[in-house]
Amino acid sequence: MWSMAPSKSLLDLPVLVLNANFEPLSVCNTRRAINLVLDGRAEVILNSGHEIRTPSTIYPCPSIVRLSQMIKRPRPRIKLSKSEIFRRDHYTCQYCGKNHGSMTIDHVYPRHLGGEHVWDNVVTACATCNRKKGGKLLKDTRMHLRKPPAQPRASASYRFSNYVVDNEQWQQFIEGW
Repeated sequence: MWSMAPSKSLLDLPVLVLNANFEPLSVCNTRRAINLVLDGRAEVILNSGHEIRTPSTIYPCPSIVRLSQMIKRPRPRIKLSKSEIFRRDHYTCQYCGKNHGSMTIDHVYPRHLGGEHVWDNVVTACATCNRKKGGKLLKDTRMHLRKPPAQPRASASYRFSNYVVDNEQWQQFIEGW
């Protein structure tokens, strides 16, 4: 374990917050996690290997904390946004399969024909396919979707997948939720 002087980057490292039943709830920064632990509202499950030194105390930086009391909340939902559509479709055109270049959002059932801006009507499309399809229905073109669009399940592995790359030790707490 090595120590580092308190810096903005160290205090901003991501920390996985678990509910009392070990369900992944959210991600906060190190500063917030240490405050939760010092206030007695959470316990450290796993340290990150870093330390924060004050003149009188050394605090290990947590990587995962668990809340002391159970938090009841509704099941999370993934909000419809351009970035979430790209993420759901793995940044791949749903018509031709290309995953590079300029990606756009296409409404499978065009909006000017009454199509809505909802999860099951929007897909990622490359600029070429989007122009080719235009404002037409799929049946009027010779294009086909690679997979039907749907709202992504708000599983912990989906919600926290961006963080797991840099925090492999989180994987065991995220799987199964």
